[in-house]
Amino acid sequence: TGVIRTALHNMDREAREHYSVVIQAKDMAGQVGGLSGSTTVNITLTDVNDNPPRFPQKHYQLYVPESAQVGSAVGKIKANDADTGSNADMKYTIINGDGSGVFSISTDKETREGILSLKKPLNYEKKKSYTLNIEGANTHLDFRFSHLGPFKDVTMLKVIVGDVDEPPLFTMPSYVMEVHENAKIGTPVGTVTAHDPDAANSLVRYFIDHNTEEDRYFTIDASTGIIKTAKIFDREETPWYNITVAASEIDNPGLVSHVPVGVRILDVNDNPPELARDYDVVVCENTKPGQVIQTITATDKDNSANGARFHFSLDEGLSLNPNFTLRNNEDNTASILTRRRRYSRTTQDIYYLPVLISDGGVPPLSSSSTLTIRVCACERDGRVRTCHAEAFLSSAGLSTGALIAILLCIVILLAIVVLFITLRRSKKEPLIISEEDVRENVVTYDDEGGGEEDTEAFDITALRNPSAAEELKYRRDVRPEVKPLSRHHPSSSLDSIDVQEFIKQRLAEADLDPSVPPYDSLQTYAYEGHRSEAGSISSLDSATTHSDQDYNYLGDWGPEFKKLAELYGEIEPERTT
Repeated sequence: TGVIRTALHNMDREAREHYSVVIQAKDMAGQVGGLSGSTTVNITLTDVNDNPPRFPQKHYQLYVPESAQVGSAVGKIKANDADTGSNADMKYTIINGDGSGVFSISTDKETREGILSLKKPLNYEKKKSYTLNIEGANTHLDFRFSHLGPFKDVTMLKVIVGDVDEPPLFTMPSYVMEVHENAKIGTPVGTVTAHDPDAANSLVRYFIDHNTEEDRYFTIDASTGIIKTAKIFDREETPWYNITVAASEIDNPGLVSHVPVGVRILDVNDNPPELARDYDVVVCENTKPGQVIQTITATDKDNSANGARFHFSLDEGLSLNPNFTLRNNEDNTASILTRRRRYSRTTQDIYYLPVLISDGGVPPLSSSSTLTIRVCACERDGRVRTCHAEAFLSSAGLSTGALIAILLCIVILLAIVVLFITLRRSKKEPLIISEEDVRENVVTYDDEGGGEEDTEAFDITALRNPSAAEELKYRRDVRPEVKPLSRHHPSSSLDSIDVQEFIKQRLAEADLDPSVPPYDSLQTYAYEGHRSEAGSISSLDSATTHSDQDYNYLGDWGPEFKKLAELYGEIEPERTT
């Protein structure tokens, strides 16, 4: 085997990292005539931490404007290390200097740089420069090479602060002011102060940012910064206001700074106390004197300093109440007590008790409230059984449902009566008013007449008299505009009247009369003419005459015509024995 060994002492990777060695192998122990072969071996030296870090310079200078934001990176610094990999890792720290409290440094592991950041704001007018001693040290040490150390290096960094035209600076980061409610418009609330931090010390102008509605409730003097009220405040409505005040340099209005201002509205005793709620006070009929029937409390919109203590009393301007009294419990409550033994709903069912409530503010305020006390019937244990409204209904024996049913029946009866009257009025009356209706002259008798030839049974003079007919008929629905023509009836004897001539005469009168309706109408005449020359066509006496007609065919029509066939035919009726 061939073993490769170093031939030099303390080989340095940083001086030369790679080596190439040609190796030859021969057989026959290297004698002449033997065969050989060769190869190249590449050797790379591995790194060890034998080089400490070094800053290229011993002194550095950095410019940072005073307007730099806190937390931002303001510069970088780097120490060189000839080693590689983890052997070149290092950490930067600020070991001393007057700027150690203003700046901080961190290490970027990728670039192995030190990042300088700002911890506190800079002010050119207060301090124009800072000195920092920065150390860079390896984090992985190899104690075999500790004699080559130390493995760290230090440099000095001088930070120069640059002057920048800054906005005005308020004396406080925030302000809290107070003003009493109901203060007049223009009342001073407080003052804000700002100044130009630059050496020029320019004048400052103040104003309020009107971004919200609350900002319009105050005004500020542009020169002095005095804040005043622009409206009258009510603490019970809004107890606190937040506004923003801005300040800018007159020479450079673009540089503006802001500060929050809180305004607390102080309370004034301007609200009288009142009952906490509407009380439903009930007293039993069988109550005893001195019994507590209700405990009342009060509320006040003002804060505890102007109304937490309440005093209750009865109105002294009224006469002594013989029914109820009030006891102040000295704990912001009061008790209502009875003064007599019994109460009657029938005598009086409601009592009114005026109560006076005052607070402990300065000056004290008071208000009067009236309690309504109802008299009710109660059980022995004090539970309310019924009050006056329900008692009256029960004493009358009628409930609400019964009253509704009675009213409904009355309405139905009234509707029936109105409908009946309407139907009676809507019934039509005859259109024609007859001055004389001959049908009233009908004679009623029980004797059977002898037909048309029988003229002796009753007087037919009225039937034969044309004057008995209606001479004039009026219509109810049509009022004639022209007077009817007068009708003259020729005087003639009863025996000389011809029915045909009579009808023609009446027909002509109807055609010529302008008062008659223009439509067909029935003309009625109560007149019977002379007997017909053709004789009677009645069949009443046909049984006494002889007829040659044969009625036997009626028997063939069926049982429906059996009775008729017996009357006119020769079929003998069947007799049952």
